Amino acid sequence: MRNDLPVWRSLMFVPVTAEKFVRTGADRGADAIILDLEDAVAPSQKDLARTLIEAAIPQVARNGADVLVRVNRPWRMLVRDIEAAVLPGVAGLVLTKVDSPEHVLAAAEMVAELEAERGLPDGSVKFVVLVETATGFFRMEQIARAHPRIVGLSLGAEDFAADVGMQSEPEALFYPKQHTVFAARAAGVLPMGFIGSIADFRDQEAFRQIVRRSKRFGFMCASAIHPLQVAVLNEEFAPTAAEVERAERMVAAYEAAYAQGLGAVQFEGAMIDVPVVERAKTVLKRAAALRAKGR
Repeated sequence: MRNDLPVWRSLMFVPVTAEKFVRTGADRGADAIILDLEDAVAPSQKDLARTLIEAAIPQVARNGADVLVRVNRPWRMLVRDIEAAVLPGVAGLVLTKVDSPEHVLAAAEMVAELEAERGLPDGSVKFVVLVETATGFFRMEQIARAHPRIVGLSLGAEDFAADVGMQSEPEALFYPKQHTVFAARAAGVLPMGFIGSIADFRDQEAFRQIVRRSKRFGFMCASAIHPLQVAVLNEEFAPTAAEVERAERMVAAYEAAYAQGLGAVQFEGAMIDVPVVERAKTVLKRAAALRAKGR
């Protein structure tokens, strides 16, 4: 994984046109707020939505959350969205319905021009890319590697399921979601999401089990459409105290054995070697990064 990736567990969508949600979004505990210009905004409100981004940024960021903007896909709308969204305080754009590396490169060129014009640091606006079609799915690895601005990759479950004519059920999504993890890891970016649909948030225990399982399969963070999902994401995508303590013991035991010239040792009833210890070190690194962020 790259060293410049954000430390996220939860990213919450906030319709930029919903004044109440913009006002209260910072209080929900999400690591990032996604100001939405896409699905949550009616076509008749798109122009208005773009004018609201600048005032919304300090409101949703006041407790330290990163601010992203989800933009639309049709190119004429995307150009207008990018023009409106590349502003001080915006950490990234969520690119929707990405179906080729060229899509990313074109967006990156526009963003670079705007950063230069507006005095923003070069490369400061990162990308989260959403693959939501069968066409994009089969180009996912190339998409994830398309540009250094990309920090995260996700499969848009509902749009993808509709595009391929299936239900957005965990069994149906398992293969495409797992492929997303592989493509993200190969590119060194965050695998984002969970194996299930984002739409059903009412059964919190069922949602928790989905997220917990998804973490085991390699996902690192996910987006939320409702505040009730944020706490679950924060808890499940962070190492538990027990996981951290066990990782510390494991690394210490292995390093002591390595100092004695041993390559594999017994630890708490199991044999451990380099890959197992590397996973433990990843847990400790993740925990340290979250602590550094006060999370």
